[in-house]
Amino acid sequence: MAHRLNHDAYTVGWVCALTIELIAAQEMLDEEHDDLPPDGNDTNSYTLGSIGEHNVVIACLPAGQTGTNSAAAVAMQMKSTFRAIRFGLMVGIGGGVPSPGTDIRLGDVVVSQPAKGHGGVI
Repeated sequence: MAHRLNHDAYTVGWVCALTIELIAAQEMLDEEHDDLPPDGNDTNSYTLGSIGEHNVVIACLPAGQTGTNSAAAVAMQMKSTFRAIRFGLMVGIGGGVPSPGTDIRLGDVVVSQPAKGHGGVI
C-alpha cells in the first residue's frame, strides 16, 4: 500500500459483477492505496488505487447477487461515497453474451450503448 488519499481524489469508479473480475481489476492497478474510513451508509467493500494518473475505486457486487438492480445499488453507493467520480465502468467477462445470432469469441471486446429505451447494459 502506498499512501492514503481522500474520498474526493477518486474520479474513476469500476464495478465488477464477479469476484474473478474483481481480482483482474485489482491486478490492473499500477499502485494500490490505503483504505479510507468507511461511510456508515455504504455497504460496499472497496479497493483503491491508481492506473496512470487516474485514481480508481473498485467494488464488486455482493456474493450471490447479480443483475442490473444489484449493479445499480453498488454504483449508487459508490457515487455517494466518492462524489468526485466522473467516469463509471462496468467491466466483466460477458459469459452470457455469446449466442447463435452473435459471433462473439474469447478475447473480443464488447461495448454496450443505450438505444431505444434500453440502458445499454448487456
